[in-house]
Amino acid sequence: MKANRGQIGPALRRPGNVRLFLLHGPDEAGSRALADELAAAMGAGSERVDLAPGQLKADPARLADEAASVSLFGDARHIRVEGAGDEVTDAVAALLEANAAGNPAVVIAGTLRATSKLLKLALASPLAMAFASYPLSAQDMERLAVDEGRAQGLRIDNDVARRLATAAGGDRAILASEIGKYALFLDATPEGPVELTHEVVDALSADAGEADLNRLVAAVLSGDPRGAEAELARLAAIGTSGVPLVRAVQRRLLLLAELSGQVAAGNSIGSVLGRPGSGVYPREQEAVAQQLRRWTPARAATALERIAQAGRAAMSARGPGELAIETELGVIARNAARAR
Repeated sequence: MKANRGQIGPALRRPGNVRLFLLHGPDEAGSRALADELAAAMGAGSERVDLAPGQLKADPARLADEAASVSLFGDARHIRVEGAGDEVTDAVAALLEANAAGNPAVVIAGTLRATSKLLKLALASPLAMAFASYPLSAQDMERLAVDEGRAQGLRIDNDVARRLATAAGGDRAILASEIGKYALFLDATPEGPVELTHEVVDALSADAGEADLNRLVAAVLSGDPRGAEAELARLAAIGTSGVPLVRAVQRRLLLLAELSGQVAAGNSIGSVLGRPGSGVYPREQEAVAQQLRRWTPARAATALERIAQAGRAAMSARGPGELAIETELGVIARNAARAR
């Protein structure tokens, strides 16, 4: 069946009898953000099974089998397929025709023609829901910034929302990620909301060029304490210190936390890094692969909390400031070095 914007969100949060969600259209970042709503609805301890289109083409019964299988520990499960097209039609047909399927599946595709076999199949079945994602308007992005901020404990006025929406360039995934970083720095929660001001955005946006910080990020998260110390000294000499350093390391830690979770779920590092939308450029894959061997989801979460505390100290006149940041970066580098 076809879903509109008002129907797809509630359906993903409560799948009910829907076995398959087909999220297609030119806004693939929007489709992934919707798929994340299903993951959130399944619960923090749920298991996500990632399948590639090629796997389903070679074994069309795999999707139905995974949908009917039970987690070893009885946890909730759901299935995600990204980069799909008509090659998964037979697998989707098997899922919709199966006698039972307890685990919902979400298939993310790009733009599909009206003649697409996959799209026709999803539209014709009462057990499937198809939704086309299109880029949001500027006003939609501003409203999304306010709503996302509220969900993460931030009060965002219209001027700040407009600034964030413009900086995200129409990409809702980038917008959500940026708002998440502000919430983390401000220690904001829905129960204890904090106002996000232009001054805070200015402070956290005062980055040096990405290339200039990449060596520090690599040294810290690859477990090279001496290299990290040298990079800190070099960056301090050219006037780069404080919050920009924290933010650069934090961005990579957030990425490692997400990717290491996929590895912990049984996916190979190569398949995780090669997946569309992984957030890793080809030139960075070797370095990130090495870092993934050192960082588990739990280690990344601990490091994120510690570096966030150091960042908040640097923004407070009462805190230890730059020393706290340098100390925490050294601790993270040494911990990474031990996790060989």
